Amino acid sequence: MFNILITNHLILYPLLGGLLPTIIWLWFWLKEDKLNPEPKKYIFYSFIIGMITALLVLPLEGLIIKYFPYTGLLTIILLSSSEELFKYFGAYFSALRKKYMDEPIDAVVYLITVALGFAALENSLFVISTIKSIDFNLTKTILVSDMRFMGATLLHILSSGVIGLFIALSFYKSKILKISYLFFGLILSIILHSTFNFFIIKEGDDGIFIIFMITWIAIIILILSLEKVKRLGRNNLKLN
Repeated sequence: MFNILITNHLILYPLLGGLLPTIIWLWFWLKEDKLNPEPKKYIFYSFIIGMITALLVLPLEGLIIKYFPYTGLLTIILLSSSEELFKYFGAYFSALRKKYMDEPIDAVVYLITVALGFAALENSLFVISTIKSIDFNLTKTILVSDMRFMGATLLHILSSGVIGLFIALSFYKSKILKISYLFFGLILSIILHSTFNFFIIKEGDDGIFIIFMITWIAIIILILSLEKVKRLGRNNLKLN
């Protein structure tokens, strides 16, 4: 009976703690594209690709941690860079180069969808590790799930959303400008990701509140910036 309960925990809690919160976030961000929503099958496909990228990046992160001090600044930057690049290429191959990516806001939608898929699997793995720990208890699992929902998931939304935002802003620009905007978006996303991780690792509990407030403010700025992206799409429709 005990083994059955443990097995059920390993299935149920990762699902609730990892997958369901990201679906709530996904529902929220898809509302930003409600005037011309993306086909559900492509959203689902991008979400699954995001989960796959979370698996693919693990060996690389293992090598980084193996050869560099875990709490070192270089390690933090390398880990953040690997995750942001993997998420971007996941979005690139699943959506960004496809014909259904036909308006600026789509870049943000697909980048965030991939990021949420990434976060869903990452969160689930964290919950599983908590369940497998010797001092497992339900309260601790719920707390870990809440922290992942509020912290790491929000971080992935912000960092990938920033990349999507810069791709969207360059949607109607020349190829060289598109590359420049993409490069700047990637660099900014890595800086944001690294800063978040640095405060969590170096400052501990004292830095959590501060970095969460900064992240929420950045998310609000991202949401407000999407209004400009939407206007780009509407203005282009009027011209055509």
